[in-house]
Amino acid sequence: MALDKESLKSSLLSLFQELKTNDNQEDSIEVLADRLSGVIYDFVKTAEVQAGQGVSTTGTAAAQTGQTTTKGTII
Repeated sequence: MALDKESLKSSLLSLFQELKTNDNQEDSIEVLADRLSGVIYDFVKTAEVQAGQGVSTTGTAAAQTGQTTTKGTII
């Protein structure tokens, strides 16, 4: 799945609306940090790396090791 900027925006707006009604500033800062990190973490986890990176290997046909030779693209 490609990253969905609108979904991130919606999650952030929901979080900020919820915190608007919290009168305890210290509690709000803690809640904001906790919830914001969760929203960003969940958003980033939806990223996929496009398949088809070139691979360079060493060893015999029975024992291949190696690494990609091109950078992945997040979609």
